[in-house]
Amino acid sequence: MNINKTRIDERVPTNVDEGDNMDIMKDYRTEKGAIIVPVDGGYGNMKTANHVFATGVILSELAPTMSKDVLLYNENHYIIGENHKEFKFEKILDEDFYVLTLVAIAMELKSRNLHIADIQLATGLPLTWLKSQKEDFRKYLLQKDYVEFKYQGEDYLIHMVGVDVFPQGYSAVAERIHEFNGVNMLVDIGNGTINIMYINNRKPMESKCWTEKYGINQCSINICNAIMNKTGVVIDISIINDFLRMKKIDVSEKFLSVIQDTAKEYVRNVFMKVREHEYNSELMKLYVIGGGSKLLKEYGEYDKNRVFFDEDVRANAKGYEYLSYMKDKRKTKIVN
Repeated sequence: MNINKTRIDERVPTNVDEGDNMDIMKDYRTEKGAIIVPVDGGYGNMKTANHVFATGVILSELAPTMSKDVLLYNENHYIIGENHKEFKFEKILDEDFYVLTLVAIAMELKSRNLHIADIQLATGLPLTWLKSQKEDFRKYLLQKDYVEFKYQGEDYLIHMVGVDVFPQGYSAVAERIHEFNGVNMLVDIGNGTINIMYINNRKPMESKCWTEKYGINQCSINICNAIMNKTGVVIDISIINDFLRMKKIDVSEKFLSVIQDTAKEYVRNVFMKVREHEYNSELMKLYVIGGGSKLLKEYGEYDKNRVFFDEDVRANAKGYEYLSYMKDKRKTKIVN
């Protein structure tokens, strides 16, 4: 890749073409001009403020002949979106999340018609993991200052100027934290985990946070097992994924009934786990976010006046972006 590093200060105009399927793009930058790129790395999907793609990566020694969704980095080819990322307690244990983060950055830069940029990365971890993993995760993402790679046939050069790591879940509601008066429980249902947090009078309660390994992938596993046990059929995972995204699936009533019954059982178990952490609908409000929020909204039993759902799977990413921007503004004020 022949890109001159002196061009790192190229800047994108703010009136970029956002595309048909994107929100009006906010171009958050630091005071020094670095683009703030938020990345919410889940075990089901990678999310930025404007993009969502499957958390899957396969290393290929040779250039793939069929897939165009390929990252070329360090002379290795990575097929993106294929294979399911297995849950691991720490994301730094292999290179997958680093590679997927490069893809996320490339998507955000392409949306701005840009291939060269200073990047301030904004990301997060569950609050229960933040203290023990934050610094190692920062070092993992900052392993190179300048990174050259090719994604979908286009060259990119980025300068990683910094990484902010924020609490997952809380970040999704940070812009409207003023609404969280009294006692509130926030439940973030991801692919691998459920993160539960109390927010009392607008303050996250660090002593009342829990992570349960019972994310939406467990529902997918339960459905596969139920179909096999009751019909002897191995169901294609894409059918389950479409169902979990609340899309209409083309299956017979026999299979649909098993799928829906299993999903309802999963939702009951989620509410049971929430109650194990002292959730009481008469004493607090419940806010449900993340990829599993649609499932709970559709199949749960709850008081609609006291239980609220944010179905935007990019909510955490947008929160990381906002918090990083505000952090930079405060830092600049102190310096000045």
